[in-house]
Amino acid sequence: MWLWGSMLANGLPVGSFYGPGAAIPLADLGSASSLGGRLEELRGRVVLVALRDQLTAALALIELDGVARRMVLCPPDLAAKYFPDVIRTADAVAWVRDRDVPEENGAGLDLCVTAEPALSSSISERRHSEDTEWILLTSGTTGAPKLVLHTLQTLTNIITWQQAAQPKPANPSVWSTFYDIRRYGGLQIFLRAALRGGSLVLSDPKEPITSFLTRAGAAGVTHISGTPSHWRRALMSGAAGLLAPAYARLSGEIADQAILDNLKATYPRAGVAHAFASTEAGVAFEVGDGRAGFPASIIGAPGPVELKVANDTLHIRSGGNAVRYLGEQVAPIRAGDGFVDTGDRVELRDGRYHFMGRAGGVINVGGLKVHPEEVEAVINAHPWVRMSLVKARRNPITGAVVTAEIVLADPAEAPGERPSGEMLIQEVLEACRHVLPAHKVPAMVRIVPMLEVSAAGKLVRPSA
Repeated sequence: MWLWGSMLANGLPVGSFYGPGAAIPLADLGSASSLGGRLEELRGRVVLVALRDQLTAALALIELDGVARRMVLCPPDLAAKYFPDVIRTADAVAWVRDRDVPEENGAGLDLCVTAEPALSSSISERRHSEDTEWILLTSGTTGAPKLVLHTLQTLTNIITWQQAAQPKPANPSVWSTFYDIRRYGGLQIFLRAALRGGSLVLSDPKEPITSFLTRAGAAGVTHISGTPSHWRRALMSGAAGLLAPAYARLSGEIADQAILDNLKATYPRAGVAHAFASTEAGVAFEVGDGRAGFPASIIGAPGPVELKVANDTLHIRSGGNAVRYLGEQVAPIRAGDGFVDTGDRVELRDGRYHFMGRAGGVINVGGLKVHPEEVEAVINAHPWVRMSLVKARRNPITGAVVTAEIVLADPAEAPGERPSGEMLIQEVLEACRHVLPAHKVPAMVRIVPMLEVSAAGKLVRPSA
């Protein structure tokens, strides 16, 4: 199995990939290259793909699969200090870069190929010679990233199953994503667009969100995905109405009821779904009933993905699990029974499992546990709150207390007249007291103009 060959299964692809300044018809890849005629030099090699431009990266991934022995997908925000470790761990001998990537990042590599977002250099025929390994980097907030080995088969496990179960749409979809395609969530959308014969509108981290949404709307995007934080930023921008998608998807963070309701209100004709996936475990499920959490009935149910809950965390076993980590002295991804422990805690309430947050993200208040995401879900339900961040503050008596920072919704998005800052804070605290135990209620709430979101589209949380 190789990507270009799969894309040709029903003839030349009809879609295009769009960047901020260019559009490339995928059919043109049949006779041209983004690699300046140097693709054959990379055959059988371990290649570091270090490209800032997403469109260039998308073209390079299509060309290198089936040619390179191994591709290492470096997100554009990978710190320079980590490149030597990544190169050594992956056994890289070559790299593909664009002109914006510092040459010193590839120090010690034998071969450097510069890629361009425009196609050139005719090729006689694309040839499959390798079952390429795809290496993804985890997006941890501290320390060097782990290198996770996938194959095209593991990455497309769910896509292949869905293609077999669902008829091909009469009109090709136009996909888009707030994610970067070098990360697992964005890569899934890239592969869906490539394999299902559609087009893909790519974002750019330097591009204002209103500009991206304007481009996506002009291209007629039908399917778009992002984290809840991505979507909250889109809703705050005032430009979300430029889109008219048939399908809007959330993943990467807990989708609370407030963001699901707000998206459905913004796109009443769209299917709004939230999915769970991770780099190591792959895609677990997608929920489209408009409710936070997921039905308990899918635990243990037969299908292409098996789920179980053990020690209050979600475990996944499927053909989409990653193969292994690269490197020495690393723990296996899968347990002896083949399940991957995601580390995401869940709680069963009224026949439905709700995500509580990461096992390592708990705030300890006098020996009592507080999951920040649980408190945020309550705060975000206030009509004048667009997003929030709950964290710990040291306390000499209890060890820690809960605090919260909130970003307000735009006046056009919320009902009635905005209350004063102090009154709004009191309303938020009263809502928390109404549904949460006392130790989970914030000791302090502060209104802030914005909250930091990482390159992966997730709220930046304080490290433990």
